[in-house]
Amino acid sequence: MAEPSENAKSTVDSVIEKIHGDDSSSSSSESESESEAVKPESPSSVKAKIFRLFGREKPVHQVLGGGKPADVLLWRNKKISASFLGGVTGAWVFFELLEYHLLTLVCYTLIVSLAILFLWSNAHTFIHKSPPRIPEVHIPEDPFLQVVSALTIEINQGFAALRSIASGRDLKKFLIVIAGLWVLSIVGSWANFLTLFYISVVLLHTVPVLYEKYEDKIDPLAEKALIELKKQYTVFDEKVLSKIPKGPLKGKKRA
Repeated sequence: MAEPSENAKSTVDSVIEKIHGDDSSSSSSESESESEAVKPESPSSVKAKIFRLFGREKPVHQVLGGGKPADVLLWRNKKISASFLGGVTGAWVFFELLEYHLLTLVCYTLIVSLAILFLWSNAHTFIHKSPPRIPEVHIPEDPFLQVVSALTIEINQGFAALRSIASGRDLKKFLIVIAGLWVLSIVGSWANFLTLFYISVVLLHTVPVLYEKYEDKIDPLAEKALIELKKQYTVFDEKVLSKIPKGPLKGKKRA
């Protein structure tokens, strides 16, 4: 009579063990799901949420258009970048510091080149050398058409932006453009167009590469500066701009 009771007890114990096993597996799965939910974000996702200057989401190379121009500006090929910057610097020194004129330089260069080629072509029999091989120069039309097309698009967009500003719909944009033109006029009074062009080229060859190198340090500072500017603009808007009377933007409906 004792054996059946022992068998029943062992059966009950096995059922209890299975129940505890299921509970432990479910609790472990729940703990794993909770750990996955509490798992910190990957560094890439955290990095993507970091403030970037001008709200950019692409690398600096792609923002500059990619390709060879971006490679030159970011010094991907140091020889080409240094050669271009050195050539522009030499031209600026030649025309600005030495006060040489472009038309005079072109005329003198053509005079010397034509004189050398003319004398060489007529004296090759006396000096026992082959005549010079003057290449035929043909300027292709496609690159010029592409440049003109791109300039036309940019100029039309500029005219459209000026028209939108002049219509009086965006006071903030109007004030920004007026301030920018005023600053540009002051800078233009300090130097001529050639010097401004040279300064722009130097800035394009230094600022982007420095920003790409130290963007993690520059972006937080720029974020703080933008926040402060927004606060100042809010105060200026409340005290000045909001008190300016605004007329109706839409025209009256015709009967």
